[in-house]
Amino acid sequence: MRRLALLLAWLLVAPAAGAAAIDEAALRDLLGDWDRFDAIEAMGPDVLPVLARIYRDTPDPEDRRTIANVFYGLGWESPDAKRALMADVETEHVNLRLSVQWALGRVSADDDVVPLLLDIMQDDSNALFRDKAACALASDQIHIDPAQRARLLAGLIDALEDPKPQVRDIALKALQIHTGQDKGFRPGAPAAERVLAVARWRSWLEDYRAAL
Repeated sequence: MRRLALLLAWLLVAPAAGAAAIDEAALRDLLGDWDRFDAIEAMGPDVLPVLARIYRDTPDPEDRRTIANVFYGLGWESPDAKRALMADVETEHVNLRLSVQWALGRVSADDDVVPLLLDIMQDDSNALFRDKAACALASDQIHIDPAQRARLLAGLIDALEDPKPQVRDIALKALQIHTGQDKGFRPGAPAAERVLAVARWRSWLEDYRAAL
């Protein structure tokens, strides 16, 4: 009985079979060479907090962009990765900010991610950031559940009423990617025509939510 108790105690504290600590030096060596991405992926989800720490400790924005692209490529949920990326969501470094916008939905389904991207899509002063936030909303929210997707679609429909023609256009494109439909909405149409098309979108959304 004593031997059994000792064995059980050892099992409780022993590492899981096959588990191995991430070799941070080896990981740093792999970063920056996309041909070696498979080696990073093979390390498994335990690599994510280590990558997040390297990201936070990396001063060069292009090097952080490289890590953001790795987060994007892995597509694994990670609170650590999300926290690291959020620190650069308003950076003035164009390439880094675009990679952050694209990667956020690939590492997190938290309820604040989609509203953040919707705000950027509608209100950022830079048309490029607005456009690429719409791309992220269209294609990169890979972990959201059906109710969250409904809220995303509602936000895109709301954006069809934005006073900026570009925002109306990119919101429609994102809706088309999600649904394959346009409901007759034309971003440059007269306001009265747009109102009718938005009403059709809202009616469709009611049916969509009812079917969830």
